[in-house]
Amino acid sequence: MSPDLSRRLVLKGGALTLFFALAPGSARAQEADIGGEGAQAGGALPGNLEDTRRLDSWIRLEPGGTATVFTGKAELGQGVRTALWQIAVEQLRMAPDQVRLQTADTGATPDEGFTAGSQSISESGAAIGHAAAEVRALLLARAGERLGLAPESLTVEDGIVRASDGRSLAYADLVAGLDLAIDARPGAPLIQGAERRVVGQPVPRLDIPAKLAGRAAYLQDMRPKDMVHARVLRPPLPGARLLELTPAEVEAMQGVLKVVRQGSFVGIVAQTEWQAIRARDALALLARWSEPAPLLPAGSIHDWLRMAPAETSVIAETTGPAPEGEWITATYRRAYQMHGSIGPSCALAEIRDGNLTVWSHTQGVFPDRAALAELTGLPPERVRVVHAEGAGCYGHNGADDAAGDAALLALAVPGRPVRLQWMREDEHLFEPYGSAMVSQIGARLSPEGRITQWSYDVWSMPHSTRPGTAGNLLAGRLVEPPFEPETPRPIPQPTGGGDRNAIPGYDLPNQRVTNHFVAQMPVRVSALRSLGAYHNIFSLESFMDELALRAGADPVAFRLAHLSDPRACAVVEAAAMRFGWDRWVPKGPMHGRGFGYARYKNLAAYCAVALELSVERDTGNIQIGRVVAACDSGEAVNPDGIRNQIEGGIIQATSWTLFEEVAFGERGPASRDWASYPILRFSHVPASVEVHVLDRPDEPFLGTGEAAQGPAAAAIGNALAHATGARLRDLPLRPERITATLGA
Repeated sequence: MSPDLSRRLVLKGGALTLFFALAPGSARAQEADIGGEGAQAGGALPGNLEDTRRLDSWIRLEPGGTATVFTGKAELGQGVRTALWQIAVEQLRMAPDQVRLQTADTGATPDEGFTAGSQSISESGAAIGHAAAEVRALLLARAGERLGLAPESLTVEDGIVRASDGRSLAYADLVAGLDLAIDARPGAPLIQGAERRVVGQPVPRLDIPAKLAGRAAYLQDMRPKDMVHARVLRPPLPGARLLELTPAEVEAMQGVLKVVRQGSFVGIVAQTEWQAIRARDALALLARWSEPAPLLPAGSIHDWLRMAPAETSVIAETTGPAPEGEWITATYRRAYQMHGSIGPSCALAEIRDGNLTVWSHTQGVFPDRAALAELTGLPPERVRVVHAEGAGCYGHNGADDAAGDAALLALAVPGRPVRLQWMREDEHLFEPYGSAMVSQIGARLSPEGRITQWSYDVWSMPHSTRPGTAGNLLAGRLVEPPFEPETPRPIPQPTGGGDRNAIPGYDLPNQRVTNHFVAQMPVRVSALRSLGAYHNIFSLESFMDELALRAGADPVAFRLAHLSDPRACAVVEAAAMRFGWDRWVPKGPMHGRGFGYARYKNLAAYCAVALELSVERDTGNIQIGRVVAACDSGEAVNPDGIRNQIEGGIIQATSWTLFEEVAFGERGPASRDWASYPILRFSHVPASVEVHVLDRPDEPFLGTGEAAQGPAAAAIGNALAHATGARLRDLPLRPERITATLGA
């Protein structure tokens, strides 16, 4: 829904009557993705069509010959809205302006769980493509009946069915009475290969023009008529409870409509945003809070992780010939990191006629609806959650929490849209962080330079505490009585959580990989883009470079010698060739090159990254030069969209790897702003980034959105080691760590 919507449009359809069949409400999170990716993942029907089979759940044909296509996936800036629209246009064989795509909305779209794990194209794209192809076949069959011809003798383009004798029928002539309230059947006649017109083309992104022009594009921009503003009074520290608050003088302030208190949850609703901010600041001076116990264990969080009670499981084990050679070990560590969304979390909520509508940049409208229904006490059928784009996030940031805040405050002012905006310190201090991690690697290297034994242990806290219940919302923990959070569980392989990509994609005999899942959370953690894959790939690929050095082998050749998957080899070779790996020479002292490779989750996109960088010895400052990446995403729906994702992943991984680390004080998190949580600035952006897409039109779609983070981080770490001769194994590679290592 457009962010600059009017009041009338906000309320249109507010009765929540569902005009076609929706899925039966199972909130499938990324935790449940254990069946792999691709067109046939999940069952007899492709993608999420197996779970939501009715064609009218995915496609609605309009009398004028246009179509509305529905996806339960959300546009997060990853370009999925454009790619899914391309698939629908292709398979329906309609003109681009005849097809509209509706994204995640509990009152309109299928329940596709969370938009997470780089699964939107393999899950929703496969479903939409198959459903659209079947609808096209139904229209051709109807046209054949009208024209007295076999459907296979007809052609269709831009929604016009043509016969060889010159007769034609528009889709608009065929839709009346066509019943799509039927289950999809396997084997729809997909348009593939050379027949494609739209899929495989670098179509401009649908969401970009408004963003580039500064027009209303985000949830934060929404301004419906009669909207009021809200802020929440946060505890001074996580875990603190409100002991005393007398809000009378704040309630009397100009513009204040309500001060809402439910236990330790306190919010303000006011006529203007500035009035809400002033009221919140005044309330903060009146509130008295309990002093919670220290959040963090004494000493290093990484030492604590390795000693804490853990659920330990062997996730991969192979045997082979008796191992030989030197035993080599290394330990890698990752700090807590945050999403650092440029736009702080926001939500818009309104209750009218007993129905609650919430606009949120959540990544799961259906799971969020379940949590909001429990939080507010409303029946789920009276809660509607509509996705609207937020200004920047991959993973579980504060979006769902802001939706909970807005829902509670909207109940206090029925009939008024309530805009709840977090402040920067809210986002930095209260969002769920990405877990700190530790990995321990050991390997045996034969005299011939072959890995003959491999051991990998990884320790991590949870990587998904997304809502599905009220206890996973901040507001749910603050109300009285508080809702209990769900007990976190490890995400099963093959996708994994903390152990995502812990199993190497190389051919390694005598291999043992062990995951140590620590359920205890000194601070709240959840999904951050790529989950544990970022750390695990950094660890594995750094160690592969260390082993190559021990073996006296070229790092790329060493990787290829341990790879048998031809698509993996092709990606590695493409990145190395395009970078000019064999011809590369340093431009001067403290200048190095590095390489990193992985297949995301060992079942999604293949990605390899080669780059060069220089280091200032005195300051530890790193400047990244050329970056070249190669990616195999199977059938490339939008090659430019794939490049966008790999480029963005490289930039984000550069920021994580060089700068990002949550600071802690004696009482808890201390990163309140960009000064205390530095991120990548323009001065440290790579000099250039090239992405080469290996399109495989006859292969299933492979998720790409999180494929670059690990390889890019590893390439940076390996290039740093090559430039300096010193190996840093603790993330991030901050300047002070570099100078300390070089000084030692």
